[in-house]
Amino acid sequence: MYWVMGILPFVLLLLGFPIFLLLLITSLVVVVGFFDMPMAVIHQNMFNSLNKYALLAVPFFIFAGGLMSRGGISVRLLRWVASMIGGFRGNIPMTSLGFAAVFGAISGTTTAGTAAVGTLTYPRMRDAGYSEKFASALITAGGALDNLIPPSIAMIIYGIAANVSVIHLFAAGIGPGLIMAGFFGIYIYWHSVKVGITKSGKFSFGELVLATRDGGWALGAIGIIFGGIYSGVFSPTEAAGVASVYAIFVSYFVYRESTLQSIFECGARAMFFTTLIFIIVSVAGLYAWLLTISGIAQATVSLITSIHSEPWVILLVINAILLFVGCFLDPASALIMLTPLLAPVAATLGIDPVHFGIIVVMNLTIGTFTPPFGLNIFVCQALFKTSSGTLYAGLVPFVAMAIIALMLVTYIPAVSLAIMRLLT
Repeated sequence: MYWVMGILPFVLLLLGFPIFLLLLITSLVVVVGFFDMPMAVIHQNMFNSLNKYALLAVPFFIFAGGLMSRGGISVRLLRWVASMIGGFRGNIPMTSLGFAAVFGAISGTTTAGTAAVGTLTYPRMRDAGYSEKFASALITAGGALDNLIPPSIAMIIYGIAANVSVIHLFAAGIGPGLIMAGFFGIYIYWHSVKVGITKSGKFSFGELVLATRDGGWALGAIGIIFGGIYSGVFSPTEAAGVASVYAIFVSYFVYRESTLQSIFECGARAMFFTTLIFIIVSVAGLYAWLLTISGIAQATVSLITSIHSEPWVILLVINAILLFVGCFLDPASALIMLTPLLAPVAATLGIDPVHFGIIVVMNLTIGTFTPPFGLNIFVCQALFKTSSGTLYAGLVPFVAMAIIALMLVTYIPAVSLAIMRLLT
């Protein structure tokens, strides 16, 4: 049975089966072949995996992020970010990175961030003289910040799987998200100097005032989400619903750049992506349940803790495993499957569960822009038709910078926990 649960999914993946189907097939084979239990347990466990109140935030955040990217909000946020970064060397890619971080505070999915940021900033970088390799790689890696900077759907899923406070995870993700963005910024500056792009804008206090005034309603979305959650007025799920209503109000009544048809299209698109996520969550939950009742989870804990090494060595091994898995699986599948295996190991080592959750999410976030199967890679290629070889080469420095940031977050818990303790 152990070999079936470990090898069959990998074989099906190589054969081209979608993630949800390979997990479902493996679970069916294990239930039928190795357990004497009614088939009803399959759909019962799939339903229980979705019967979580916090998951209601997923469609709302997807809808809000999609509408904000199309209803004039994202354009005004971009102008606001550009008004602050205008005087820096490499200001155009720096603006793209800053916009990705700001958009991450109103969205929740890396694919939405990649699409929104890329559509607005990729042409500007190309016009400024940056190569296709660099520009497409920056868009792909920068979009991943959505997974770390709250609100984050990945953190919602981890919180459910590990029974950890989503609010605490949101707060703990701010520091790591800014650290990763900071390392990306260092590389952007170095690259701009290396290729000899010296042109930069000039900071204008007047432009900053105008951009802030024009984007005041757009910036209000960030205030509502963060202020509502950390003041205790909203739960993350309620904040997602309020953000959706706010996005409709601002884009339709204030900026008047959305129509009823576009709002409906955003809702339909949110339903589509929510369905994709929930299908994966349901079958991954079933697979995780089988891992637990079969004893594999307990055996994994015993195996890792029997290494008799220092906790930092075990964390290094866990990071390597998660980075490898993140190259092939989407974050939702990986979180549901691996959390039951790894969370008990962290508890045994005495690692704070919130800190460990950030480590897990950060690893899988790096996987979203790590070749060959990172989700953001496919989004970027669909948008800009960048060849795989060009994009992969451009992503190498960003992956390296992200791993350095990951090591800091892994071995300096205060990077995650300091802001959490301050806000919660």
